[in-house]
Amino acid sequence: MAMRLDEEDGGRFLAVHVSGKLAKEDYARFVPAFEQFAKEHGKVRVLFDMDDFHGWEAGAMWEDAKFGAKHASDIERLAMIGEKQWQHGMATFFKPFTKAAVRYFDRAQAVEARRWVAGT
Repeated sequence: MAMRLDEEDGGRFLAVHVSGKLAKEDYARFVPAFEQFAKEHGKVRVLFDMDDFHGWEAGAMWEDAKFGAKHASDIERLAMIGEKQWQHGMATFFKPFTKAAVRYFDRAQAVEARRWVAGT
């Protein structure tokens, strides 16, 4: 699994690029980075870019649930870029569990996703 975090648009949002399958260890890197970004910038806007993404290993699912419970109110906007129907469904599934505005974008709409998450 590959996970890369980038501050983009002068710190207006955090881009999380994932591929393969998320493992528990990925959250050991992601959570502190997210918390530091939130500490520096307040409410976080997240671009979750899924490229050849295959979901979560069992341990990672638990870490994701814990992260969501703790940080659901810290996210202002969540743009999800994907390429598969189940990823679109995942965006719909997350909406009741967060106060964030959540939108799904197909890979061809990546530029629009970046504009939307940045609020420009």
